Amino acid sequence: MKRFYILIFVIATFHNSFSQEKKASKKVDYQFDGKISREVLENYLARSSTFGSLLHLTLEDDLRMIKNTGVKFAGRAIWMWGGESKIDELVKKGQPFAKKIHEIDPDIILQGAIFEVVTKDVNNVAIPESVFEEFGVPKEPRNFSYKAMLYPFGHRHNHWSKDSSVPDMSRLETRMWFFYVAKRWIDMGIEAIHFGQVEIMDDWDRSHRHWRDIMKRIRDYAKKNARRHIVLSDAHVPSGGIVHDGNLMFDLHSFPSRPKSVKGKPYKAILEKGFSDSIYGRSKGGVTPSGWKCDALPYIVEIDNFGVSDHPGQYRESDKIHVWGWDEINWFIKQPEGYRNEWLEYAYNWVRKTDKNGYFQLPLRRFEHYSASMNLPKGMRQEGTIKKIWESIDKRYR
Repeated sequence: MKRFYILIFVIATFHNSFSQEKKASKKVDYQFDGKISREVLENYLARSSTFGSLLHLTLEDDLRMIKNTGVKFAGRAIWMWGGESKIDELVKKGQPFAKKIHEIDPDIILQGAIFEVVTKDVNNVAIPESVFEEFGVPKEPRNFSYKAMLYPFGHRHNHWSKDSSVPDMSRLETRMWFFYVAKRWIDMGIEAIHFGQVEIMDDWDRSHRHWRDIMKRIRDYAKKNARRHIVLSDAHVPSGGIVHDGNLMFDLHSFPSRPKSVKGKPYKAILEKGFSDSIYGRSKGGVTPSGWKCDALPYIVEIDNFGVSDHPGQYRESDKIHVWGWDEINWFIKQPEGYRNEWLEYAYNWVRKTDKNGYFQLPLRRFEHYSASMNLPKGMRQEGTIKKIWESIDKRYR
């Protein structure tokens, strides 16, 4: 009998060891084509980063970071905030970079952005025949029209600065512009697009009929022309998401992380469910564009930039947006190196523990403001921490 129990123990130990080894050796799935499963989407979001302006100028150090960290979703890699007439230059410069990055890692998703802004410079961009054809509009030799994209009655005109306004998605010219930019991004290898603050571009489109129209056109184009026949769309959604007849408009949601200043402890900050308009626990569910149902759509939160307040470095209990008077990225940059690294580990784990649908998008590069590189003088040395976080993702969070 004693030998029997010993045998059972040995078999059980071997089976457990084999199961753990098999589980540990299981390859993370990043495969998709035409549609994306929830599992694969979340595998990407778990290794998502903001990599702002990556394709505007890809440095050798950026390529090294991509290899070293294993990033799988590189956010805001190409974008415009005004300067629309430079789109040809951006694409010409960025396309070889995109190709080089995909040679390093064919699975990596590069994200572009089409933000909530249009400026007078759009008047200098010619409308190609393919855009007229897409919308069934008679072809004519003309450029895009800034005025034709704006809300009536001066609403949100010069919202950002003079001749820099919020576009109105109910206007055909706006939809033609968004389709044109999305087409340019997709053609250069972009597989995800962030659409900015959608809910300030829908004031005359409350049913989102026009938004749904442009999203369908972009998705249909991606089915035929994107690298893997899909473009993943997201936007900042303070309402928690846009759902029509049970169907989600986006493939994932996104939002600022909304750090909360800790009173009496300069310049500490925490994340808190229910603080300000944070998205934690509020991402709406429905049927995704890929066809699967969810009670809450997976989402990412970022260390966002949106400008300094009138009280930088000061605590104001009434300010629910800024962190110690700074926007999120500028607050983060101003912290000591040790606290930056500590805070990233805290934030990533806090989001995963607080809401199983959420992921913290770690910052590898934030436009010209910040680089996580370990290489001085420009690097702010979070690269090692980011790599460690991704290498040690606790399986119970997945």
